[in-house]
Amino acid sequence: MSNPFQVSLAPQQLWQAINPWTFNQDGAQLGLINIDLGQTPNPQAERSILGNVGSYGRQIGRIGDALEVILDHLKLKDLMPAEKDAIEILRGQLAQVRQVKARIEAKSS
Repeated sequence: MSNPFQVSLAPQQLWQAINPWTFNQDGAQLGLINIDLGQTPNPQAERSILGNVGSYGRQIGRIGDALEVILDHLKLKDLMPAEKDAIEILRGQLAQVRQVKARIEAKSS
């Protein structure tokens, strides 16, 4: 016998595809979730770069990798403490990204 006081406020399956690269970026609003990619003077170029070069994450990741190489070859001893802290924080974040990537690769193999 079913419970007569059972109330469901959401559907049994709730699914919404969100692909911010394919909708019109001019004030687009999708349901309760809004994704603002910012203003760009050339949205067509932005979409092309994302599709052909790489996602923002991939581009930032490669910049981080290259920056880490540069940092490894610089003499950083003359930096102020706050500057050293900023570099160490960046190095820590880059290390965390490597750990996440390693976990994902380990799960997929």
